[in-house]
Amino acid sequence: MSFPTLPTRLDGAELAIRTHAVTRRYARGSVALDGLDLQVPAGAVYVLVGPNGAGKSTTLKVLLDLVRADAGTATVLGLDTALQPATVRAQIGYVPEVVDTAYGWLTVRGLLKHHAAFFHAWDWEYADALCKRLGLRMDERFRALSKGGARSVALVTALAHRPPVLLLDEPTDGLDPLAREQLSEILIEHMADAPTTILWSTHHVHEAERMADHVGVLRNGRLLLQAHVDDVRRGLRRYRAEVPEGWAGAPGLNGDVLVRAGAGREITWTVWGDERQVAERLSASGATVRDAGRLSLEDAALALLRAGEAA
Repeated sequence: MSFPTLPTRLDGAELAIRTHAVTRRYARGSVALDGLDLQVPAGAVYVLVGPNGAGKSTTLKVLLDLVRADAGTATVLGLDTALQPATVRAQIGYVPEVVDTAYGWLTVRGLLKHHAAFFHAWDWEYADALCKRLGLRMDERFRALSKGGARSVALVTALAHRPPVLLLDEPTDGLDPLAREQLSEILIEHMADAPTTILWSTHHVHEAERMADHVGVLRNGRLLLQAHVDDVRRGLRRYRAEVPEGWAGAPGLNGDVLVRAGAGREITWTVWGDERQVAERLSASGATVRDAGRLSLEDAALALLRAGEAA
């Protein structure tokens, strides 16, 4: 099956984060990133989607210069991450996938003081308000916190200096449903108070969907798609159709079908393309289109990833 031509560039937008041809290889030749061209518009919430091992965490670590690319360049707010790593990190709030417990003997207050020493713009009033809202006790040892509590502390350390860029790596991991909803509310309020660009890495797309402006779908270190969410919703549809006995398909659509399902006289195809043109081609092939439904962002990402496996 051929793979459809999907948008992978956001030309024309002012970019807060950009990578060009970034490649990163690990031991035994495994490739984490394969010529990655990531483009995150300033002020956007960009959701980077992909399964475990797709290269999402490596991408964020390259932007922080915690991992060096073997080839290519990365910039944050116009600063080269490899040439000016300390300056870049000062502009970023980071919630890692795995929260470091190396300072587990410190209290929550002590850990916040440790982080505050690295950021001149640290806002203690804001940090205290966030801790109260998240139910954090300042005198509790960090190592005694639950997974969700530790992640809440990481969120405070990421936000308290009001950085212009946030890198969130599976930020809801370990949070209960109420805390996940609270996270979204805090981020929305934070962005309303201070201009912020968010790069949100996740494989739970539904948790970021209501905030997302742009989406990138990453698999095996390569972007399958990079676009505004409105373009994805317009461009991807799930068509249900009845077909005649012995139907031979719709040859004109072969390159645009991401997922084929159904059996017998009823098919369900997920297709990238203009809805009117797709429906016309299906009808011209003898199919009777019953429905052309929009996909949620999560279903769209799953369809793209499934097509990537088959391509």
